[in-house]
Amino acid sequence: MYPPIEPYEKGRLDIRVSPTLIHSLYYEISGRSNGVPVVFLHGGPGGGVDPKDRQFFNPDKYKIVLFDQRGAGKSTPSACIDHNTTWDLVADIERLRDKLSIEKWHVFGGSWGSTLALAYAQTHPNRVRSLVLRGIFTLRKSELRFFYQDGTSHLFPEEWSRYLRPVEPRKRDDMIKAYHSLLEDPDEKIRLGAAKAWSRWEMATSRLFVSQDSLERAEEDDFALSFARIENHYFVNDGFMRDGQLLEEQSIAKIRHIPIIVVQGRYDVVCPPTTAWALKMAWEANGAESASFTFHLVQDAGHSSREPGIEKKLVEAADEVVEKY
Repeated sequence: MYPPIEPYEKGRLDIRVSPTLIHSLYYEISGRSNGVPVVFLHGGPGGGVDPKDRQFFNPDKYKIVLFDQRGAGKSTPSACIDHNTTWDLVADIERLRDKLSIEKWHVFGGSWGSTLALAYAQTHPNRVRSLVLRGIFTLRKSELRFFYQDGTSHLFPEEWSRYLRPVEPRKRDDMIKAYHSLLEDPDEKIRLGAAKAWSRWEMATSRLFVSQDSLERAEEDDFALSFARIENHYFVNDGFMRDGQLLEEQSIAKIRHIPIIVVQGRYDVVCPPTTAWALKMAWEANGAESASFTFHLVQDAGHSSREPGIEKKLVEAADEVVEKY
């Protein structure tokens, strides 16, 4: 990772979505003011950006744009799910690009950030120089079921038991739906308890070796509420897209001209490698002509971008695309 740096510009992108609601998005710019632009798309949805996210990029070459998506991080209103869909966020990225007078930029995202990057690129393919994606997630029903119902539960039984605890046994056949009820409960104590349990499940399973810092973050009230409420809102609504939409031939055909580098942890149980492989197969379907597709499977890593092998490959990928594209 590159050394820590501070932003040279911070700002707000205000979007009035109704007479009574303005989504105010926090953004920041660091690195070189006349550098090659890159936009970082954080995970979750609802995760927010972290200062360390700037460190994937060479500050002498990149103009580094980070922003918090609707309801996440420093964006307000916090944890707001009103007017908050995949396509709202795609439009926000375009608004931010236009506000910053950037013609085209590299797009860098992991986990939910990879979902949003694919959705953005397929909507605005002429605005993307390259895609660097980590822990591929395309929001198919099979992916959600593996992590939230029957899959990862077999590998982390002790954490799965904690995750089940807030849900009545008769409602456990659909955990996403059950948590949706809890996270929207009028009782603040129930909402917060559910948010922390939901957040812990992901934090406890994201790395090959569990991080105590991640577990402690899941106990932070503000983070847990925004992370859990926004994630669940997206998942209970199937990401506001058709099942498998991002992998359909008509979708992939729009972006085959864009160079892509995928970094995937072998033991990622949040977004298993089968999805990254499905993206590769869709990209190369029927011998279609395409730009470069590079696939890195990191053998000693899980899901988190903070694992050493993942960090290394992401930094190398960012270094490669700024030189070549």
